Parts: sequence; structure tokens; C-alpha cells
Amino acid sequence: MRLKLPQVRLVGWDIGGAHLKCAAFDDAGELLAVRQLACPLWQGLSELDRAYDLIAADWGLTEARHVVTMTGELCDLFPSREAGVRAIVAAMAARVGEDHLRIYARQAGLVRPTAVVASDVASMNWHATATALAQRCDEALLIDTGSTTTDVIRIEKGRVVTQGHADRTRLMSDELVYQGVVRTPVMAVSARVMYAGQWQGIAAEYFANMADVYRLTGELPPDADLLPSADGRGKTLGESAARLARMVGDDAGEANFSALQALARELAAAQIRRLGEAVQRVEQGRGAPLQMVVGAGVGRFLVQAWARASGRTYRDFSQVLGLPGALAEPASVSAPAVAVGCLGRSLIWA
Repeated sequence: MRLKLPQVRLVGWDIGGAHLKCAAFDDAGELLAVRQLACPLWQGLSELDRAYDLIAADWGLTEARHVVTMTGELCDLFPSREAGVRAIVAAMAARVGEDHLRIYARQAGLVRPTAVVASDVASMNWHATATALAQRCDEALLIDTGSTTTDVIRIEKGRVVTQGHADRTRLMSDELVYQGVVRTPVMAVSARVMYAGQWQGIAAEYFANMADVYRLTGELPPDADLLPSADGRGKTLGESAARLARMVGDDAGEANFSALQALARELAAAQIRRLGEAVQRVEQGRGAPLQMVVGAGVGRFLVQAWARASGRTYRDFSQVLGLPGALAEPASVSAPAVAVGCLGRSLIWA
């Protein structure tokens, strides 16, 4: 059933390799709705078409203009990131028309499809989020923990301050950490764990992901896990426990369920420690630590836990942007889509 919205005039899109996130705005630039859909782009550009059609059917986009940021160019559907950028831009232009489409390109801002330089566009959704935040907040440490990755970005004197810009240089500086709270394989978080009172190794197999872990800790937000589980089975507590048990060479059952929950808490703590290490590297040599932490992404509960333990002040992305209560949760989850939409509100379309 189509969602009853005032006429949508602008849509911000964050096109990832696994999810499509979008934010709708009205004539006055007010946020109307936010959505996230599964979009496994590695299976083909038809996945983007399918997800776009679902949004268009719900929102009605005949009069809308569109602003896009992306990370999907990195998926292995494409032979290179440049090819991915051009394919995604072409796909969106074919759906909405070049005159109604702008692409986020870092310092260049929002550019026409014909003016795209792939290196300015590839994996710049973090920069869009930080730029929108910097317009509202002079000093902050932005941490966006999503399903797959974590971004750690300093905002100083209303400016986005980073050591790296491309994925490789951001991985070098720890401004990009390839860990999230849903799709990350458990084996990527820790090589050895304490299980049932003993230290042991962990299987280097994709038996379970961090969504299983956070289901067992009770922290996984509803509707956070939109893609199939590691074994293609269901997502009950018992099924998550069974997958996690395989990681330590065990079978799940009533006798060891509490041990598996303890293992899940240990793995969650390992992710918080990794986040702390990344922050330490990002802040090293940069003067006094920033006391305001702004959390975004589906895993911002992890950011909040780290901020609390570090004695820093925490605020949600949606709070800083002053977004309405009903939209606060989805807006923080889909921060890059909301951010790029906010940046597009003042654009003069010609």
C-alpha cells in the first residue's frame, strides 16, 4: 500500500553494495520519510532497479529531483571503482533523467552526471554525512557504524578534517574500519575467544555474522538485518546460537546457551575495543580529544556504549540535525541519504 505523503520534491539516495537508503523531502525542504531496502548490488544492477521501483511506487516520484551518494561502486559486480561509479550514475540517470539528477562529489559539491569525476564520487557517503553535520556542529567526532563498516571523522571549526579521502588511505588512517554490526563475519572480529571457561581459536569460516552476535546480546535493532543469514536459515535466537556455536566447533543447545551468550558479549566488547583503537589513531597528534560524539548508523548503540565508557558526551545524528521524533531513528540509520538530501535542498537546479 502506498505511503500517504505530501508531494515529494527531492530524494536523497545512498546507494551501497548491500542496501539502498533514501530520504524524501517536500517543497519546503522538510523531511517526509526515510527508507532502507536490501539491495545486494553484487547480484546485478537489476537489484537497484527493483529497489528504486519499490520506493517510486510508495512515494510517487514523478516531480522529484534526486541527489545521490554511493559506496556500491566497490562491489565485485564492477571491474573497477570507476566503472562502478559510471554504471550507477548511468542507471540512476536512465530512471530519473539527467536534468533531475545530481551526484555528490566531495569538494565539488553536487554535480551533473556528465561532470562526474569518479575519484570525487566513489565511496563519499561519509563525507556527505560529515559535511551536513559540520553545517550544524562546529566541533564533533562523527562515528557512523553501519551494517558493514565504521567511519570515524573529526569535525573542527565547522570543517571536515581527515587524513585520507579514498578507501585505501582511510583504511590506513583508521578513519574507515571494515567492521559493522550486521554483515561483518565473526571471524573478522577476533581470532581467539574465551568460550565455556577456556581460551580457544575460532573457525575461519563464514558460519555466522555479527547480526547473530547482537541478536544474542539483545542489542540488534528491529529490521536491521535485511539480507540472508550465513547459512540461509532463519533468524531466531536459537538459529543465531547454532551459527555462533559453529564458530567455536560446537553445537548449540540448552546446556551451553548461556556460554554462547557470554561469547556474544565478548565479541561485542571486541568491537568496542576496535572502535576505541580507531578513535585513538584518528585523534593521535590532533590536539585535545573532541568531547562531543555524534553517532549514526544502525550500530550507533555501539558508539553510544563507547562514548559512555570514555566519558564523552553522546548525541544522535538526528538530534543534531533537529529532525522530528518519528523520523529520528530511521534518519540516524540512513544518515548519508538524509545528509545528501539536506545538502541538495539549497541547490539551484538549472
